[in-house]
Parts: sequence; C-alpha cells; structure tokens
Amino acid sequence: MKSAKIGLAGFGTVGAGVVEGLTTHADIMASRIGIRPTLGGIADLDIETDRGIAVDADILTTDAFGMIDDPEIAIIVELIGGTGIAKEIVCRALRAGKAVVTANKALLAEHGDELFSLVNETGSNLYFGASVGGGIPIIRALQESFVVNQFRGLRGILNGTCNYILTRMETEHLPFDEALQEAQEAGFAEADPTLDINGFDTAHKAAILARLAYGISVPMDTICVEGIRGLAAEDIAYASDLGYRIKLLAILASHDKTVEVRIHPALVPKQHMLASVNGAFNAVMVEGDFLGSGMLYGQGAGQKPTASTVLGDIGDALRDCSSGMHRTLPTPSDDAPPLCDIENIVTRYYLRVNVLDKPGTLSRVSSILGEHGISIDSVMQKTEEHQGEHVPVVIVTHGAQEGNITHAVRLIDEADIVGAPTVRLRIEQ
Repeated sequence: MKSAKIGLAGFGTVGAGVVEGLTTHADIMASRIGIRPTLGGIADLDIETDRGIAVDADILTTDAFGMIDDPEIAIIVELIGGTGIAKEIVCRALRAGKAVVTANKALLAEHGDELFSLVNETGSNLYFGASVGGGIPIIRALQESFVVNQFRGLRGILNGTCNYILTRMETEHLPFDEALQEAQEAGFAEADPTLDINGFDTAHKAAILARLAYGISVPMDTICVEGIRGLAAEDIAYASDLGYRIKLLAILASHDKTVEVRIHPALVPKQHMLASVNGAFNAVMVEGDFLGSGMLYGQGAGQKPTASTVLGDIGDALRDCSSGMHRTLPTPSDDAPPLCDIENIVTRYYLRVNVLDKPGTLSRVSSILGEHGISIDSVMQKTEEHQGEHVPVVIVTHGAQEGNITHAVRLIDEADIVGAPTVRLRIEQ
C-alpha cells in the first residue's frame, strides 16, 4: 500500500488530537483511503512539553519552514492559528506544491482572496473543513454535497462558547458574568473570551461561508457584528415568556442584487430547530433551491471533533495527491453581488424600553414608532418586578426596516420619559 508523509505545524490541543488520530487510527484511514498516512514532522516552538502522546523525537522540530522544504512531506497541516507566521507557512507550502490543511478561520476570512488565488495559480490544494463548525461538515457540504444549489440563506449557531453561556443564562437564570466565568471554568471559554463574546469569531466563520455560498469577498469591517457581552438575564427571561430563546446567529441571505451578512443575538421561536441547539453545540441551517431546507448539527469545537474534520481533510488531500487532482477555489468575480447595507434589512424587533410609570408614556413611545413606519405587534409590562419610577415595557414589532428602528430608538432614548437606553434585539423566524 502506498504511504504519504504529513507535516504538522502547531502541536497544541487540536494538533495533539490530529497526532493521536494519525497514530492510533492509521489502519482505519488506510483501509478507507487506500493510502497510509504517516507523520513526517511536527513543528512547534515548544517540543519539550508532554502532550500525552508518544511520538518519535526525531520528527519533532522548531523549524516549520525546514519541514515544508522536505521533499518527502506531501501534506502540510497548519494548526498554529492567527494571521502572522501561519500565513507565511501556508503560502510557502502552497508555492512549494504541497497540499495544505488548515483550521485557521481568521486567516481564511482576512486573507482568503490572496490564498484562494494562490491555490488556483500554483495548482496546489487547500483544505479548510475545520475552519467553520468544528466537527460539523458544513464546508464539505457547500463545496460538494450542495454544489448545485443557489443558496437562499444560511443561518447558524457557530460559536460554542456563546451558545453555552446563553444556555446557562436561560436554564440557571445566571447573569452574563457568572455564566461566562462558569464557561471558562468548564473549559468552554478562553481566558480572554473577547473574540467569542464580541461576535468576531462568528464573523470570521460567516465570511468563509459567504465566500463559498455566494462567491463574494467580505471584508471584516463591512460585516454587522454584535456580540453577547452585557446581554441581560431579564431579556432572556422576557424572551422566554414571549415564546423565544436568544441565540447568537450568523445570518447570510441572498436578495435580488445583494447578499446579507450579519452576526448578532436574535430571538428564535422555541419550536424552531435552532432554538433546541444548546450547550457548546453548533448548527447550521441551509436553504437551497434544490436542497430545500436542511440542518447540520454537532460539536462545534473541542479537540477531537475538530481533529476529526482535520483528519478528514487529510484523507481528501491523500486521495487528491495520489490522483493528481487540483481543486479550484472560488474567487470573487466582477459581477459578484455587493453586501447589503444593514440599514436596509427588514425584520421584527424586540424592544425593552424603561419608561416612567405614569399614564401617556406608552402612547408617546408608540407615536415615535408610528412616525417611522413601525407597527406594534404586542406589548408586555412587568411592573410587579420593578417598584420604582421607571418600569420596563417590552414591545414586539411587526417587520420594520433597520434604519427606521435605529432612528426611532434614538428619539425614544432622548425623551424625558425614558430612564435607560432601550434594548433592541432582532427576531428571526
């Protein structure tokens, strides 16, 4: 049986999982692929720390570029992360004619144009299934299983940290800070969770999905990104009373001439499949003209789920290297649709307004909304929990344009009847 050598750059948590898979499940991979993967090199700045996996000391190195230059190594796996040295490694490997496997969402989101063009120019292959959704094969589905579809939309929970926090806030009635601390103690959140809770991790993933689904390049500074930092437990409770759960969603949708990409917390009806995705799990719903609707669900992060997808990409790379197959990657065309301005989207809204507890205040709020073409679907007031001068009033609107909501909320907050900034959350059906 033929064999091929793999070079791994980055021996962290996921890297250790990949090494474990290659050492303990090589027979399974060989029987299914027809080619035996072997480790030809492991590059990391720290090659002394015990990862709990027995590896030959002779293949450990601190010189990733020397490993790339080894003519016996056919596939480079980049698991360092970030957009610095990782980009240099990926580009050098592609130019050297190596197949490259990566899980680096930030690199692909921020430098996708350059990398995809390099792949097409050099004839090398780039595999990145683990960059979105961990163990969920959403990248493979878009590139292969759903390749015939024109995508009406993708909606997904793409960050396990945020989903865990929101789940704990709902089920245990925890404030945000306590739920975050619990997530960190359980290993679901980083010591510095900024990228996760501010929504930028999800935005990186959404940019990759938009590239594959719609053939567009989405600069990170053009995406509407709102995270869950500071989300109040009372809004999660009020949403539940209204029949919703709050989830951090990545929303992509195709319109007549534009593509919509946005990331923010949203109210999702409890009966919707995405509302049932709890804990650190992820899910992506896909709507295509041939597919109809479908959902992919599973572990969105973690050592072995992510390593499983990386190993699957290694399997594809082995097959392609053996057959000489080159996989062209989509690059933006001149007629690619532009990104939709967030101010033009239309959806329903949840508004929590803190108003003076006296007659006439609600009519002033509804008047401002009406002047901006926003009609009210329902109103809920929780006076028994707030014995003070101001009380929370929860308003659910019918479909309204984002720009109109923005202007109306600004005027509401400037009124002398309002005691705190209005909370605005979008509702996704």
